[in-house]
Amino acid sequence: LGPEERALYEALRRNAMQVMGRNTSQPAHNQLKILAEIMKLRRACCHPRLVMEGSTLSSSKLQAFEELVDELLDNRHKALVFSQFVGHLMIIRELLDKKGINYHYLDGSTPVVQRKKAVNLFQAGDGDLFLISLKAGGTGLNLTAADYVIHMDPWWNPAAENQAVSRAHRIGQDKQVFVYRFITENSIEEKIQKLKERKSSLADKFINSNNPFQAITQEEII
Repeated sequence: LGPEERALYEALRRNAMQVMGRNTSQPAHNQLKILAEIMKLRRACCHPRLVMEGSTLSSSKLQAFEELVDELLDNRHKALVFSQFVGHLMIIRELLDKKGINYHYLDGSTPVVQRKKAVNLFQAGDGDLFLISLKAGGTGLNLTAADYVIHMDPWWNPAAENQAVSRAHRIGQDKQVFVYRFITENSIEEKIQKLKERKSSLADKFINSNNPFQAITQEEII
């Protein structure tokens, strides 16, 4: 993160710790508060506008993404771009529109007919990037025209990320598929990655539990 982004993130982090401290006597209510604060921190890692509407602060992650995309397109590669946050994809669309980059897009609200059309066009060679919300892109897509997959933000469940990667790495793919994951250094994103590594059963807990935070201790949340 840049200096201004870091200051915003730190303010959100301190507020999250205060919220946790105020609600320790109400465990169920506390979990909802904690989840909301964690979501703010995750959004702040992507772009300041996702937590502070109208912000003019720049995003280090968006800048790094732009540099990667320029390099990929210069070398005639095609990429799938995933994010859990539709708002994040909207910001990326603004960037691509400004740069005149041809892309396709779908999220959970995209009609089936439009979804099929976009997939067919991309597979036929139309468009350099395909922007997809992580949940919408988990199943039913065959996008072997892409040889790069970009995850803009980490999700709790690594299986969902792997499903997204398999949209490009499927039968019929004749190229190597490379995967980039954007992880914000010294942030909750980095901690999520370390937590997943330390807790190999974390994905199962989030898949099989309606209340996954019951499976994580207060110390781990902090």
